[in-house]
Amino acid sequence: MARRDERGGGGEQLGFDMAPVLPKWKMATESRMYESAVRQAEVPRTSEHPATVPDALSVLSVGQLTRRITSLLEEGIGTLWVEGEISNLRRQPSGHCYFTLKDAESQLSCVLFARSASASLHAELRDGQQVQVFGQVTVYQQRGQYQMIVRVVQPKGEGALQARFEELKRRLSAEGLFDQSRKRSLPRFPRRIGVVTSATGAAIHDFLHVLHRRNPALRVVISPVRVQGRGAAAEIAAAITELSAGAPVIGFVDVIVVTRGGGSLEDLWEFNEEAVARAIASSHVPVVSAVGHEIDFSIADFAADLRAATPSAAAEILAAEGSEVLERCRNLVAGIGREVLAVAERHRFRERRLEESPLFREPLRRIDDARQSSDRLEEFFTGRLDRRMEQMGSILETVSARIEALDPSGLLERMSEKAGVFRERLSFHLALRLDREKGRLQGVHSALAALSPTATLARGFTITRNAKGCVISSVRESSPGDRIRTQLADGEIASVVEAGDLNPEA
Repeated sequence: MARRDERGGGGEQLGFDMAPVLPKWKMATESRMYESAVRQAEVPRTSEHPATVPDALSVLSVGQLTRRITSLLEEGIGTLWVEGEISNLRRQPSGHCYFTLKDAESQLSCVLFARSASASLHAELRDGQQVQVFGQVTVYQQRGQYQMIVRVVQPKGEGALQARFEELKRRLSAEGLFDQSRKRSLPRFPRRIGVVTSATGAAIHDFLHVLHRRNPALRVVISPVRVQGRGAAAEIAAAITELSAGAPVIGFVDVIVVTRGGGSLEDLWEFNEEAVARAIASSHVPVVSAVGHEIDFSIADFAADLRAATPSAAAEILAAEGSEVLERCRNLVAGIGREVLAVAERHRFRERRLEESPLFREPLRRIDDARQSSDRLEEFFTGRLDRRMEQMGSILETVSARIEALDPSGLLERMSEKAGVFRERLSFHLALRLDREKGRLQGVHSALAALSPTATLARGFTITRNAKGCVISSVRESSPGDRIRTQLADGEIASVVEAGDLNPEA
């Protein structure tokens, strides 16, 4: 089993207890197999053949021995860092890489599976490269050869922080913490933005400068924390959780921004802690990570719903563009216009349907409708004239109030003359329109009156009906003795049919 020795003034060193670590049940099973083999074996005990199977030892198969060695290596040595030079690098179509790690004294076979390496890492590996690898020493049992299953590869000299970064990134990614399906879209027009950063750093000043320059109406709630040093990660995680929960003093925010300025890997390490990543993933509102410069990546960037290259870039993303708002207003106006046209078209269709109805074709009703239309037009124009006059009066009052201090008498006279001209033109056009509509109404009335049955009777024609009230249009429709009624222009005459004389030419 691996153990750590801490010595003053130095780093951590690894030591190992190389005791057998086979499970007890397995050792017991192999012991019983050995005893059974001893009982069944018939080995002659002569001077030429001494006892070859002492009672205190057991005979193991090659596979059993290999498994023991595998257990000793995996549990006794475990995972560790090894550095050396890559040689005999082989890339398989499956994506796995096989290579030998060597130095001046020895060499070690290594395998890097595709699931543990990115495409960029495969492309960077080459023969002769000095690297540091992190993995587990084990045995390839089919050949009985010990090897190292590599999990992390880094160029020699990058240090343990990068390795910790890669290991935590791999573990959290395996949990699904970085999955795109978990990412939430940011609110298009946030009203309150929570910011987790140092209150005295340059990042908050850049963020606020860009944010308020693009949208001064946005409100910002700053949760000041330390962004570097021991305990800073706990403060950052607690601030994210507090803003996400919407504490009574702080209130609710629409989005959270985690940010700080650039720096080295050590400077940014607090944003690579697991506590910060899990606080971001557990947030109830979307989180934007803007840590460091464009080339800097942190665990917080992968866990956040959106990564911004810099604090200023985060502000640009969150601040709504004026052009976007204007375009949206234009779309709304266009939609209203389309709706108005649709309503007008429905009203025109309804009007055409009413014009074609039998009720509208009746003369008296049509005259009444025409009168009502004339009244509506008169009210419309009268009201419009009144409103126009009120508007002009209001405009004149406003202009008068503005120019009282300057006393532009000439401009005031011209405006008064222009208002008088407008008033005369409106009155003239209104009177002309009313006369034209009244003339049309009179013409329609005269035409309908000439065609009405009353006018026909006034010219000397009559209408004769039988006792049932049906109009008689032929002599054949009456018989002697029938009572008939004849309608004249000024009344009716009742009579009795004595005889009927057919027209010979009929």
